[in-house]
Amino acid sequence: MEKEKVKTGNIVDFKVLQRLFGFAKPYMKQFYLLVFLTFFLAVLVPIRPLIVAQAIDVYVPKGDYSGLVTMLIILVLHLILSAVVQYAHTYLSGWVGQTIIKDIRIKLYNHILRLKLKFFDKTPIGRLVTRNVSDIETLSNVFSEGVAALIGDMLQLVFIMGFMFYMDWKLTLISLSTLPLLIFSTYIFKEKIKVTFNDVRNAVSNLNSFVQEHVTGMSIVQIFNAEKREYEKFKEINKEHEKAHIRSVLYYAIYFPVAEIIQAMAIGMLVWYGARGILSDSGMAPGVIISFIMYLQMFFRPIRMIADRFNTLQMGIVSSNRIFDLLDSDEHIVDEGDYVPKDFRGEVKFKNVWFAYNEEEYVLKDISFQAKEGETIALVGATGAGKSSVISLLSRFYEINKGSIEIDGHDLKEYDLSALREKIGVVLQDVFLFSDTIRNNITLGNPNISDDKIKQAAKLVGAKKFIERLPGGFDYNVMERGSTLSVGQRQLISFVRAMVYDPQIIVLDEATSSVDTETEEMIQNAIEQLMKGRTSIVIAHRLSTIQNADRIIVLDKGEIKETGTHQELLDKNGYYANLYKMQYKEVLSI
Repeated sequence: MEKEKVKTGNIVDFKVLQRLFGFAKPYMKQFYLLVFLTFFLAVLVPIRPLIVAQAIDVYVPKGDYSGLVTMLIILVLHLILSAVVQYAHTYLSGWVGQTIIKDIRIKLYNHILRLKLKFFDKTPIGRLVTRNVSDIETLSNVFSEGVAALIGDMLQLVFIMGFMFYMDWKLTLISLSTLPLLIFSTYIFKEKIKVTFNDVRNAVSNLNSFVQEHVTGMSIVQIFNAEKREYEKFKEINKEHEKAHIRSVLYYAIYFPVAEIIQAMAIGMLVWYGARGILSDSGMAPGVIISFIMYLQMFFRPIRMIADRFNTLQMGIVSSNRIFDLLDSDEHIVDEGDYVPKDFRGEVKFKNVWFAYNEEEYVLKDISFQAKEGETIALVGATGAGKSSVISLLSRFYEINKGSIEIDGHDLKEYDLSALREKIGVVLQDVFLFSDTIRNNITLGNPNISDDKIKQAAKLVGAKKFIERLPGGFDYNVMERGSTLSVGQRQLISFVRAMVYDPQIIVLDEATSSVDTETEEMIQNAIEQLMKGRTSIVIAHRLSTIQNADRIIVLDKGEIKETGTHQELLDKNGYYANLYKMQYKEVLSI
């Protein structure tokens, strides 16, 4: 598995921040209120030491009990107001952050829904999960703990320094004499933790990708007795994750004690200088000393937190870049067509179609054929011949490189994509069912499909009996990927799903290659019901299932080798005849 490496972001990447805050436009009233509360809190909190100093230096020496009680009431009211404002600020910042990331997550998921299948062929699913969950969750901290908190901390520092200089500028300079040491240590911490946080994000992404991929493919792991090998790989990736986290913890363990020592040094120098002033009768007031100790504690706390704020912002920029890279990817089907046919007949025409998953490595070469309305066309050939690619192109899961594909005389690009896919039913050999009820797996949440239509389709393809025997019937939960159902049952449900959408063109990947004879007969009957009155394109692995096709197209290495009916191709004694003889060699020798 390819491991992801992402470069560390830049906290002053204003283009990213500007784009990120563009998502806040619908909530500007709340955002401006948050800015006001941030400013108000920055002014409000530093007033508390002034109240304490006033009480100690003015009312205590005079023995003014009533004045002291008044100051105490003012202090209590101040604390209550600070708590209320702090609550409103915390709640609003969290609300703004979560609301904005909800919008970003929805936009990102909607973008993922419209990406080409080619994108998913080369992108690990775990990485996309990380983008849509972990990376976006990191963005919430940018709004709730990053920008707003950082601005609040800096404003608070400014107002604290202003009050300190207002009270005693000499004492302020003495108190802040250790500030350069704290700033230097904070900068070192910020740079170190920035790198480790980036390592943590990479480790999380790689871990998610590995777990998702191997849990999905657990049957392969166990079939080939690879548990120990995969376990060792997981231990290695998990070890990298652990090391990254431990490094970040180490830097925190060093930085915060150092910051406490620097703060203690500042308080020690303040007390020493203040005590000298009081003992020498120079006019130094005890209340001022106490208020300065309070200010220092207020002052050093935001500085210690600023490193964290910057790193929160830093990781937000990293996550933003990842998300915007995904949002900016243009690997989606261009849906510029507006043709919505009133009468969809289902006549398919491939004209000199060339297609490559990778440039110049063509898997289809100059393919041309026509399926008239109601005809059944079968595609046969060895693995890798290009059969599945024909199916993918017809539904515009991929775009062709050269040539054209027409339905009812209109190029596929002329069609509205939704209208096109509504008329094409695709049943694949590997049936995917969601962890949901049978009903929801059939309708895929489409409210226009009634229960009567579901039951009628299920009866027609022969699935109604087995579904009604399940606990809950159509409300039975099939669990992830339909694990509680047999291969044949999953296949029958996929036929019902295709039937209820009433497509005019039906595309079938050979659906009977992985089931027993009895189930094969049942599925074959379902196929016949599904194909009635519809243009059908069938990928055939067992040639016995397509002998009645109107036309059989033989593909080899992306090229059409032969075309004709079953008997015509046998009479040619060519590629198809050899393929037929190989499949029935044992029968023919009897």
